[in-house]
Amino acid sequence: MVKHYLDFEKPLVELENEIDHLKRFSKGKHFHIDEQIKNLEEKLRRLRKEVFSSLTGWQITQMARHIDRPKASYYIQAIFKDFIELHGDRYYGDDPAIVGGMARFNGKPVIVVAHQKGADVKEMADRNFGMPHPEGYRKALRLMKMAEVFQKPVITMIDTPGAFPGIGAEERGQAEAIARNLKMMAMLRTPILTLVIGEGGSGGALAIGVGDRILMMEYSIYSVISPEGCAAILWKDGEKGKAVAADSLKLTAGDLFRLGVIDEVIDEPLGGAHRDPGVMADRLKRTLEKHLMELEKMEMASLLENRYEKFRKMGTFLEGSEK
Repeated sequence: MVKHYLDFEKPLVELENEIDHLKRFSKGKHFHIDEQIKNLEEKLRRLRKEVFSSLTGWQITQMARHIDRPKASYYIQAIFKDFIELHGDRYYGDDPAIVGGMARFNGKPVIVVAHQKGADVKEMADRNFGMPHPEGYRKALRLMKMAEVFQKPVITMIDTPGAFPGIGAEERGQAEAIARNLKMMAMLRTPILTLVIGEGGSGGALAIGVGDRILMMEYSIYSVISPEGCAAILWKDGEKGKAVAADSLKLTAGDLFRLGVIDEVIDEPLGGAHRDPGVMADRLKRTLEKHLMELEKMEMASLLENRYEKFRKMGTFLEGSEK
């Protein structure tokens, strides 16, 4: 059930409330207003399609951050079986902003690693709003190395504003932890599937995002910097310039697919994943199943070579000779 509405969704609120009121009013009564409800639902469907067919980069950013949006913990329970969470990095401690462990996917053992933002205010605070410390990335790397040893695929889920920039995180080697993950994931001798389920911010996202296949949900984002951060740097105003920055950064799933950064955009239910989490989980499961089946058929040498080439060719380069 939707609890919160974004500004651009307000035209939908009145219709949804009217439909809900009629359904509650007619429940258990002798008269029927099914036809009236059906007409309103069709009107709502058309209006919702109109609203969500032309979202701007900033509006999609708001969708990716939506408080009702399903978090990694939901998808882990819905898609995998027998999930056993593992804790700690064996250096410093455990970071609840990163969850990971063993699970079964269609009966096959896999390792799952994910950012976890939290579903309510208390959990958000406990999990640092999904912003990992170095020990979170070291825990993730420990699990991925375990996957390599036991020859199990790795599935990662990205949903973070970025790595935590606090003093303690810097003292414990935040940059080194991210860099080490990038290096080791590039060489990891097992298939890696990466799924962006919400907000993919900067190196904090990329630290568990070096995969053989990168998939994004329709209303998720993936960028080197947030729109507010970009606007603050370029125009000295993080609020006024954020909409322009969001469009300029090309951070949406559609933009990144056209640029060749990601491999597939996974459609969400009309209005976003939070409107029908069960349907969204089924779509994710089918997509993961397809890509994992393809990756498992590949020879390891080809898998690693393709992974290297995938990231090596990202971006545009101009070459020329000196005159």
